[in-house]
Amino acid sequence: MLGSFWQPRPALELRADSRLSGAVRMDRRTKNLCLRLKRGEIAVIDHADLDGPAAYALIEREPSAVLNAAPSVTGRYPNRGPEILLDAGIPLLDAFGPELFEVVNEGQQVEVHGREVWVDGMPAARGTLVTRELLETQMARARENLGGELRAFSQNTLEYLAREKDLALGDIPMPELEVSFRGKPVLVVVRGEGYKRDLQWVRQFIREQRPVLIAVDGGADALLEAGHKPHLIVGDMDSASDMALRCGAELVAHTYVDGRPSPGVARLEGLALPAKTVAAPGTSEDVAMLLAYQGGARLIVAVGTHFSLEEFLDKRRAGMASTFLTRLRVGSILVDAKGLSRLYRPALSRSLVMGVLISAMLPILVAVANSAGLQRWLGLLGMGIEVWLRRHGLR
Repeated sequence: MLGSFWQPRPALELRADSRLSGAVRMDRRTKNLCLRLKRGEIAVIDHADLDGPAAYALIEREPSAVLNAAPSVTGRYPNRGPEILLDAGIPLLDAFGPELFEVVNEGQQVEVHGREVWVDGMPAARGTLVTRELLETQMARARENLGGELRAFSQNTLEYLAREKDLALGDIPMPELEVSFRGKPVLVVVRGEGYKRDLQWVRQFIREQRPVLIAVDGGADALLEAGHKPHLIVGDMDSASDMALRCGAELVAHTYVDGRPSPGVARLEGLALPAKTVAAPGTSEDVAMLLAYQGGARLIVAVGTHFSLEEFLDKRRAGMASTFLTRLRVGSILVDAKGLSRLYRPALSRSLVMGVLISAMLPILVAVANSAGLQRWLGLLGMGIEVWLRRHGLR
């Protein structure tokens, strides 16, 4: 696994005579693929407008290359996913078309020659090699279309507000929880873009303030990897591991407003894990924040959540308007971890102070111990002690 702060390196340039081989790991849902993808394998996805969180998830699995059946940049808006992959040195080929999923199979050994995929020694599919130059051209065109996307997002938000006004103006149903938020700080963790960096920034905050830890789906695994156990896991339970769900946290399954059971409920039943449910519109990220807000939290710190307009556009779902409205509602007590390092200065612990003092004194002690004057003084002191012991019959 890569560290929390991987170092960018030049992307591998594939030429017509170069070869790259590996086993195929494929899934039309990038999130599901990253649960199975192993280091050195070739990832096959179908992800138009590859977004930042998906790119970071792929990087963590360290594939040798990413083959995208769809265009990684459609021009709808300037998405960051392809650039993130190139910065990590992972070759990206795209626009193969849906037939890519028909000519390669899960676990099959394939070769990539330039922009072609070879199976059993024969060319099977041809795509486009995403280079820096191509990406710059695509991004320039996408930026020209950003105004239209902003208008569409604004219209979608207004329509969502009219349709789901209770989310913005009313309360969601509160399940009876064992954990209490009243008057406490709350940390909401989503395994989104930059979540590892965010968790590093709030490490001292967690240690000193002891907030209630709410994980949204895969955020539970993120907390456990960082050495923290979540108090509450909220979501449709599709990206949290079985280990995370069994960690002892209280479980709340996000279900459909019309009463239909969500897949998360069936999964928890299959694992024989008790869980409460909450039927609410919007995303599980919204539900987690609203539970803390309605429960009387004095502060909500968000880790890995959707923060910028680009992240809202990344998700493409109409429901992302709900996240925008939720942030408007809880904004009076909401702090995003991306800005926490500027707002929060942790107090110095006693152990840290003692460590600094010892480190500062050590060179002085070494210098004094090596001085000729001190050595003569210690020699005379030893001789005096020897004379005193003999005089008193102790030697």
